[in-house]
Amino acid sequence: MSHYGPFAEVYDLLTSEIDYKSRADYFDRILRLHGAKRGILLDLGCGTGSLSEELAALGYDVIGADNSEEMLWAAQQKKMESGRDITYICQEMTELDLYGTVDAAVSALDTLNHLTDYADFCKAIARTALFLHPDGVFVFDLNSCYKHRQILANNVFTYDYDEVYCAWQNTLLPDDVVQMDLTIFAEAEDGLYERMEESFAERAYTHEQVLAALEQAGLTLCAVYHEDSTEPPKPDSQRLVYVAKHRK
Repeated sequence: MSHYGPFAEVYDLLTSEIDYKSRADYFDRILRLHGAKRGILLDLGCGTGSLSEELAALGYDVIGADNSEEMLWAAQQKKMESGRDITYICQEMTELDLYGTVDAAVSALDTLNHLTDYADFCKAIARTALFLHPDGVFVFDLNSCYKHRQILANNVFTYDYDEVYCAWQNTLLPDDVVQMDLTIFAEAEDGLYERMEESFAERAYTHEQVLAALEQAGLTLCAVYHEDSTEPPKPDSQRLVYVAKHRK
């Protein structure tokens, strides 16, 4: 899995269309709907900390975990500007090791899809479950198989901003894995553009695979929603939101 080295420099610009406040409000609503309290919250795969910041603003005591030092450096800059008390740790999802339990955990923006080995996917869920309070709630979203097969597949996407141009080429591989190859031209301080290359892959998992991973981790599926709603999944849902708690 890529550690988003050069990509970290332009990540926020390329994801500028995401309304992180609305996403935080949504996760908060789902967490509280399923009995979580605004206590200690793990943001698994926190990236540059945009969602962590908004969750902290809602009153959560946030721990952000990511495997990219570059992403976490950007998150720390936001923390310094906002003054919010967020703890960031550099760890792989499959090796998560916290000091204690958390009352809630979220994993957003297809973070878990980056684990293309099913054993790693199961291990990341199991590690999160290990540090989830017995009454805690785990909410995570996943890109669906439909999205990988019909939307991402073998398509090319371009992003053209004043400071950055990005050509994003996808290749659909077996097991609903999409290989993503990015060519990025970013404006340097001297006004010239520097070329960067970034490659990573994401895998979509079937509902049955997700259920099996939760079962192995000692978790029970409470609900699965269509994208950012409380509606049931649809055949063309591009993002699925899963809610799980410890099995009683």
